[in-house]
Amino acid sequence: MGNHSDGSPTGSDAVAKAGHNEVDTFQDPGLPPHRLRLADTDPKAAKRAERQVAWLFVISIVGTLMFFVAYFGVRLDDTIATLRIQNTFLGLGVAFAMLGIGTGIVHWARALMPDHEVAEERHELRTEEDRLAAVKIVDDILEETGIKRRPLIRNTLIGAVALAPLPAIAIFRDLGPLPGDSMHHTLWKEGERLARDPDGTPIKASDVTIGSAFHVIPESLNKLETGKLNEKAKAVVLLMRLNPEDLNPSPGREDWSYNGIVAYSKICTHVGCPVALYEQQTHHLLCPCHQSTFDLTKECKVIFGPAVRPLPQLPITVDSEGYLVAQSDFHEPVGPSFWERG
Repeated sequence: MGNHSDGSPTGSDAVAKAGHNEVDTFQDPGLPPHRLRLADTDPKAAKRAERQVAWLFVISIVGTLMFFVAYFGVRLDDTIATLRIQNTFLGLGVAFAMLGIGTGIVHWARALMPDHEVAEERHELRTEEDRLAAVKIVDDILEETGIKRRPLIRNTLIGAVALAPLPAIAIFRDLGPLPGDSMHHTLWKEGERLARDPDGTPIKASDVTIGSAFHVIPESLNKLETGKLNEKAKAVVLLMRLNPEDLNPSPGREDWSYNGIVAYSKICTHVGCPVALYEQQTHHLLCPCHQSTFDLTKECKVIFGPAVRPLPQLPITVDSEGYLVAQSDFHEPVGPSFWERG
């Protein structure tokens, strides 16, 4: 399909020729005309925009200060209302601190920094020339932002940026130090009676029937002052009774139970959730958070789930009155396994 018999070009040749003509006649339209902003032509408008940016940075500083006032100034008590007030002002403080900086920078760029478009041809990289060009670019950026000739914006920005990270530092500090060996020690000690949680009444061995389960705390917890939740959290155990024939104690633990009654820490060794579900037919303990499952007949060995360490066992016996008592504290740290590295 080249030419007709009369010499005229065919349809495809005509299209190709028209395309070449369009390429030959194409003109680069270039960049659209630049529209000046009010701040570009009116010094008063530029000064007003500068003050607005500075005020946004001041709002950021005020937000950071609000966080610290709420964090250190609000005295917490046992009421939910006080905690809600503190959390509200902590959230508002962080919000104002972050939004003030972000909004201020955006407004600064839109109102005061140059907004014209620039097109540059690509060129080969040259070491020294490239370095000098990079230095010039940095100088041009500093000049275009106007940070050298606008000290009000510069100083408020420095103050806002310097203060903004401090709330995060305060929060991280509140996490406290590593626990060290504190998880190795609880309120359990030799002769400490096992008591029901939460009423604190001691438990006799005759009270525990096969298949039953008790949430147990040290009896001395009721004699301590209030606010011992951390101590209680470390010491709480589950008390259950099985047929003695179902137990398979390892060497050295044969006397850690009493007539099939065993006691194990209630704190899951995965991330510390409470192990609260006991299935008496299979003798399995289940952590509801991540489904770690422990076999009570095998010293609470992990048989399913993310936990990697058995629940610590509390050695128990009975005293002269028939009450269940601890032989000693736990022989291993309670709670998540990462505490061992504290």
